[in-house]
Amino acid sequence: MQDVTVVRTSVQPPYAAHLRVYEPLAAYPGPERARWQAYAAEHGPDAAEAARPVAEAVLAEQREALAELVGRTPRALPERESERAYVRVVDGVLYVCPWATRLRSWQALEELRAGAPVALLDTAVPPVARAAAEADRERWRAEHPDARPWILTSRWEVPVRWFLPFGEEDRCFVPSGEGVGNEGAGKEKGETRPAALFYLTPMAQARRRVARAYRALREAVPDGELVVGAEQVGRWLEEFHPRSLVELDYGGLVHLLGPERLLADRSAGELEEGLRALRAGDTVEALRMYGELTVRWRRVLALRYAN
Repeated sequence: MQDVTVVRTSVQPPYAAHLRVYEPLAAYPGPERARWQAYAAEHGPDAAEAARPVAEAVLAEQREALAELVGRTPRALPERESERAYVRVVDGVLYVCPWATRLRSWQALEELRAGAPVALLDTAVPPVARAAAEADRERWRAEHPDARPWILTSRWEVPVRWFLPFGEEDRCFVPSGEGVGNEGAGKEKGETRPAALFYLTPMAQARRRVARAYRALREAVPDGELVVGAEQVGRWLEEFHPRSLVELDYGGLVHLLGPERLLADRSAGELEEGLRALRAGDTVEALRMYGELTVRWRRVLALRYAN
């Protein structure tokens, strides 16, 4: 038998942030609950406590996606829905956030169609492939009218509205470090543990913060962009079990921002302070803080055009 050389490449996650909902096992119907319970027993949690990130599991998802592309002719979306999930354990309770890769691929295709130049769109996903994917989605929607993604993704920035469910006390920054082997999904001895910056809060707290922000914004600036954003985030959160967890993960943006900017970043706290000023009637201070926060993230977004 010939010797085989196995090459393990380093996967750099895309510059994208993620807003996730982890639902408790009780939120899932019987058969699905049993499947996720068995999945968690087999794979173990991606984060065994609230202060641990799921960054390594995110890299595992990236590796799986790349392997799919290498292994066959690329398609507009996966043929079957993923049977994998991010799993957290907090205070002894198991929480599951399904990848729902196929559903998210449909959404990404929609975003690409809305924002990409026609020539680029036709090169990346030919019209015939798009038409087939869209027809497939319509059939699937008819069978799953209540389906919703557990994960929202934003490329090159964290939308300011995503900070609304969180407070400064929910922030957790984990610097990069040397791995010790077999520490979670995709971890191998000698690999460097990726840095992570995330916020994690109970669903009840997230909904309460968004509702308070929406009321204050609607009264002070009813036509503002953040009012619409608060409504969108609030409606999405209402789709899930009231005892879920909500997580904002900077994802691959940690590699774009760097350790110094990550340490200094207090975006959720700044937005919270701005809303506090707004409720106190100090509109000038509230607008100043919101403006500074928005400008800072727009500068990050502008990096997508950097050479």
